[in-house]
Amino acid sequence: MEKVIISWSSGKDSALALYEVMKSPETLVVGLLTTIVKDTNKVSMHHVDRGLVEQQAAVLGLPLEVVDFNPNDSQAHYETSMRQALKKYMEQGGSAVVSGDINLVELRKRREENLAQIGLRTIFPLWERDTQELAEHLVQMGFKTVITSVDMTVLSRGDLGQVIDAQFLAGLPTGVDPCGENGEYHSFVFDGPIFKKPIKYSLGEVTSLDSRYFYCNLFPMTS
Repeated sequence: MEKVIISWSSGKDSALALYEVMKSPETLVVGLLTTIVKDTNKVSMHHVDRGLVEQQAAVLGLPLEVVDFNPNDSQAHYETSMRQALKKYMEQGGSAVVSGDINLVELRKRREENLAQIGLRTIFPLWERDTQELAEHLVQMGFKTVITSVDMTVLSRGDLGQVIDAQFLAGLPTGVDPCGENGEYHSFVFDGPIFKKPIKYSLGEVTSLDSRYFYCNLFPMTS
């Protein structure tokens, strides 16, 4: 049985990729690997608080490996930190990393090349699947996902904090990828068929790094 680790963003594509590999009797998922921005203590792009990712790992029953990084760090520094985390996993018998990428060819190529340098292969269980069908499958399977960031050139501030459902998918503007593959939106999964129980979260203030990308801060419920 092959031991694999999931490249974990806290969002829907990671959850669907995990769901797919968990169905295989030849694959054993041994952990989640995520990156956290040091100065915000959140997942990059998704803007999800570290505490929520830790809760995801807990309800999934999987250990969480965190690579902390600073946006000002060089790419070489980031890659060194990632390799150190992965080598620790390899020492435990891991041989592959599972990614939720769907159709971004250059991103896939970069992942494969970087991982191959340290002797790991990459598994893409969602690769080249129709994104409309994947998004609908997400909803039909019972995954509960909240929108955490949007590209304001294609979506609106009002989409932040919305739960992805059939109505949300039907209302997406023409040209917007249903899975947000072009960065139209990012998400946080708080329940689903592989979760032991739902994760309770609270919506924080809406912030932005520029005039294009807006984020709805998510935090663990305090009570």
